[in-house]
Amino acid sequence: MAQFENVSVAKKANVYFDGKCVSYNIELADGTSKSVGVILPSTLTFNTVAPEIMELIDGECTVTLAGQNDAITYRGGESFNVPGNSSFDIEVLSPLHYVCHFG
Repeated sequence: MAQFENVSVAKKANVYFDGKCVSYNIELADGTSKSVGVILPSTLTFNTVAPEIMELIDGECTVTLAGQNDAITYRGGESFNVPGNSSFDIEVLSPLHYVCHFG
């Protein structure tokens, strides 16, 4: 799906890593929360509380999940899962547009 219908969007952006990652929290009509954002080329570490599915809309990155040695390359149209109470290292190779699905 190219867009979300009937959503509530937070007016203020979440700005992380000195502006290298900017996202907005959205809530769907059924109460589901997601974030929609962009990560600029960089190497970052994200920590999770709840499990996440990172849906990549456009761009390219390599991801190393906590406890793993091998990085995996992902591109727009692909996704990866991150366990709760974990982390992942991400190297963004071109601006990465994403939707983070929580829970």
